[in-house]
Amino acid sequence: MKVHDKIYINGEWVPSTGSVYEDVIDSATEEIIGRAPLGTAADVDKAVAAARAAFDSWAATPIDIRAKYLRDIGTGLAIRFEEIADTISAEVGSPKSFAQMVQAGLALGEWENFAALIETYEWEETVGNSLVISEPIGVVGAITPWNYPLYLIICKVAPALASGCTIVLKPSEITPLNAYILAEVIHEAGLPAGVFNLVPGNGPVVGAAISGHPEVDMVSFTGSGRSGAEVMKAGAATVKRVGLELGGKSANVVLDDADPAAVAMGALFAAFLNSGQTCSALSRILIPESRKDEFLDAILGEAALMKLVDPKADEPDIFHALGPMSSKAHQDRVNAYIQKGIDEGATLALGGPGQPEGFEKGFYVNPTVFVDVTPDMAIAQEEIFGPVLSIITYTDEENALEIANGTIYGLHGAVQSGSDERALAFARRMRTGSVDINSGGFNAVAPFGGYKQSGNTRERGRWGLEEFLETKSLQLPG
Repeated sequence: MKVHDKIYINGEWVPSTGSVYEDVIDSATEEIIGRAPLGTAADVDKAVAAARAAFDSWAATPIDIRAKYLRDIGTGLAIRFEEIADTISAEVGSPKSFAQMVQAGLALGEWENFAALIETYEWEETVGNSLVISEPIGVVGAITPWNYPLYLIICKVAPALASGCTIVLKPSEITPLNAYILAEVIHEAGLPAGVFNLVPGNGPVVGAAISGHPEVDMVSFTGSGRSGAEVMKAGAATVKRVGLELGGKSANVVLDDADPAAVAMGALFAAFLNSGQTCSALSRILIPESRKDEFLDAILGEAALMKLVDPKADEPDIFHALGPMSSKAHQDRVNAYIQKGIDEGATLALGGPGQPEGFEKGFYVNPTVFVDVTPDMAIAQEEIFGPVLSIITYTDEENALEIANGTIYGLHGAVQSGSDERALAFARRMRTGSVDINSGGFNAVAPFGGYKQSGNTRERGRWGLEEFLETKSLQLPG
């Protein structure tokens, strides 16, 4: 068991001012695998003071030196790749192969991406008689979730460090162990004291203290809409910048000229990615009424291949392997939504509520598919965050667009068609921050973020860097 009894402030491992610890539970075995302190508001004060004291020097650090630190951190994480993958697999429940490829793999690449970006970024430009310059915003509070714990930490920490900001990080109290690995690597890389600080804890205490702190210039938050609204409220008193990356109820729109077999291959993986614990999961699939039976047969045939697995097993098929939910509370929440779908009158085509057969322990949920779902049902409107797919039929393209855009969210989406041009035309009309067209591949340097109640920020690539920058204009004499 990995027990952490300190937090990381001003370049040192120090005791928390509190005395409460949170157990970290293995999602598959329900055993305690670690423990970390629950920080306090006083801890946040100390961390913010350290970040504030370190800011001027770090902001003035030359680009090439900042880039070297980023690369050194990336190298340090690569050395601990297997440990990272195993840790996240246990904390989150991600199958081992998925944890290696996605949870750990994606997290490593961001350091080089941002190191290379700041070396070529135009930090200054002349506009008429003005010199327009980009500067780091200041002290950043980063509040991150449990589903892709290290990757989503790094989507904030890497660009914030690259921009010249200093950081106070609060990882999820459900999955803090991977954040400790990052802090250890940062310490070993020799990052100046105070530039990075780690205060684990829960949202109502540590998250609230960060969000409302007058010396925090920006809060970058990823999580639920409810919690995001609280962060924004807390930040409003000091008019700080608040970047929110929130939930989604993303639609996979299948146009009537799409190939059923091709659609089915990607539809279930996109819906059940990380056991559905993905904000951009394509949890609604919209199929044309005119070809309903063809698409249902293909999709349900693919769904039948989904299987629950032991996250520690060497399971190479990441497209059909599902691990448990991250916690007992979340397992109960997802099962409640499945029961709600049944109560609302949707037809259960696969799965259902309850502890899956053969898995007496672990926070597992049956991979579940509903058909005959109407757009107004809760399972079609609300983010479930589990392996639950809703299949909805539409009459024509306008009806499909209305359904696709008909939620409070606008994070992600997809369009499938026999014509790339037709799919692109439809995608342009979707009110969402990103759209996959005919299974277009993941792009780690493309912007990611949402419309409407899916948030107000963009992460990754140049757009992710610019979230942490201020713009200044200097009017020069003629």
